[in-house]
Amino acid sequence: MNARRIGAALLAVFSASPAGIAQQIGIEPQHPRSPLVSRPYEPVEAPPVRLADSDRLRSLLRAGKLYLNAQDCIALALENNIDVEVARYQPLLRASNLERAQAGGALAGVPSGAANASTVASGQGVQGSQAAAGVNTNGGGPQGRGGGNATVSQIGPVAQTYDPLFQASATFSHRSSPQANVVQTILTNLIQNQRNYSGSYQQGFASGGSATVSFADHYLNENAPTDLLNPSVAPSIAVSIQQSLLQGRGVALNTRNITVARMNLNTSDLAFRTQVTNTVVAVLNAYYALVADYDGLDAQRAALGTAQAFVAENRRRVELGALAPVDTITGENQLASSQLALDNALVGIREDEVRLKNLISRTGLAEPLLAAAEIVPLDHLTLPASDEIDPLPALMERARHNRSDLLDQNAALETAKISALGTANGVLPQVQVLASASQAGLAGTPRVVGRATANPYFDGGTGNALGQVFRRNFPTESIAVGGRLTVNNGQAQADFGIDQLQLRQQQLNVAKGVNQADVDVLNAVVALRQARARHEAAAANRVLQEQLLDAEQRKFELGASTAYNVTQQQRDLMNARAAELSALVAYQSARIELDRTTGATLEANHVTLDEAKSGRVIRPSALPPEQAAR
Repeated sequence: MNARRIGAALLAVFSASPAGIAQQIGIEPQHPRSPLVSRPYEPVEAPPVRLADSDRLRSLLRAGKLYLNAQDCIALALENNIDVEVARYQPLLRASNLERAQAGGALAGVPSGAANASTVASGQGVQGSQAAAGVNTNGGGPQGRGGGNATVSQIGPVAQTYDPLFQASATFSHRSSPQANVVQTILTNLIQNQRNYSGSYQQGFASGGSATVSFADHYLNENAPTDLLNPSVAPSIAVSIQQSLLQGRGVALNTRNITVARMNLNTSDLAFRTQVTNTVVAVLNAYYALVADYDGLDAQRAALGTAQAFVAENRRRVELGALAPVDTITGENQLASSQLALDNALVGIREDEVRLKNLISRTGLAEPLLAAAEIVPLDHLTLPASDEIDPLPALMERARHNRSDLLDQNAALETAKISALGTANGVLPQVQVLASASQAGLAGTPRVVGRATANPYFDGGTGNALGQVFRRNFPTESIAVGGRLTVNNGQAQADFGIDQLQLRQQQLNVAKGVNQADVDVLNAVVALRQARARHEAAAANRVLQEQLLDAEQRKFELGASTAYNVTQQQRDLMNARAAELSALVAYQSARIELDRTTGATLEANHVTLDEAKSGRVIRPSALPPEQAAR
């Protein structure tokens, strides 16, 4: 058996080591590890849920019995409780929300995409010449670009997209256009072969602006004999900067989602701590309820033994003629009541076992070994000699600083204030400034049309055209300022008003939570003191009832009492024992509740958040190598 203990200890140490932890499948999302080019476009894989119980649970099973103390129950809950496992995903979700917020969002008023197919540059080919001259024919003209803007709905200004955006497209087309007017083309059928290339790079800024660099190149080869350049290329480069001046302006405004997500991530431990605390409290209450049931079972067995002995004595007296048969009815009734109470105690134990098993296991009753196992609690309900309780003001102050639910409420209030920046800024009118600069080039193969020839400056290919672009031979600059005023601005003002009212409600709820925490601490202290007083009184009453029963039995043996009086004293003793046990349970519950209300549950039970997060408790079980049944 010593070898088994040493082997179990070595296994516990290995499993607690970093290598042992690394072998366990975690719940963290697995990001792709492919090359950098394709990595952003591959999904993140989340590992399957963990539904198996830890090895600690099986190691505590001995001959169909599950031996547990309070610390083992807490360790099993930290490793196997499903509610705790669900809470472990919350920090991961908040980390993903932060990553999403750092990528930004769509900017209201971003120009919608324009079609690139069948477009030509100004002055390029027949249609480019017609467009430059302002001529529009029924045979088809250049495709107009959409002037509408994409509309994005959100309360408050929408943040920019901070991830750089690169777009590229290539269009190859062959087009035949009937020409009703043959003055320019001298053809009834204009055939065009086109290759259009375009690309853009867009970057948003936290200030509320964005910058775009775009490139386009149009290649055209057509059958019109009137073209002076055919085939031809027309590249262009444009740079534009857009900035919001009122609504949507400001770093604090446009990064509010990032700030909120980062604060939520930083406070994710608070929500997890609250869940772990609630689970530990539930486990302790369930465990000590089972301990109380076993203590009550012992009391019921003692009462049944007393009732059986009394009935046997009555029957012996009846056989001797010293007692009338009718006088045994009271004893028989008490025996039946004691047997019923014992059966009810056994049922209560089974119910508490199911409750506790569900808290310390992921499989629950689906695991045959665990379902059939009888839980044997190793701890006992005891009352300490004295209660070391700090003054009430100190306990209340400790609760305000230590309780994770109160701290989480305060953090939520701060994030609400930051989120309110959006509705406050949304009341302002929209004013934007847009500055752009573009350079264009044109080159191709010159042709002689009648007596006309192309300017030799445009003679060449793509290199000549790009040279014109970078030399800025044909620059275009523009700056525009635009705005939008909403009459009455009722929606934005209503959104801001609603946001402020909800913020005020949240502030009141925080104050209410603090007040309720003070009340909880006061009630827990009062309950603890009352439970001690009740237990002292109940213990004294139980001692007196034992003395009364002993005296009544002696009187009965001497013929100075009746069976009814003895039975009544037995019932009183049972009630006194039940009251003493109830007071002891109430004291234990009050002790647990006081730790919870002051935020000391985890520290009082030696629970660390690191172990709770990993689901692996390093400390070994206190189970002796050979444990006898209770």
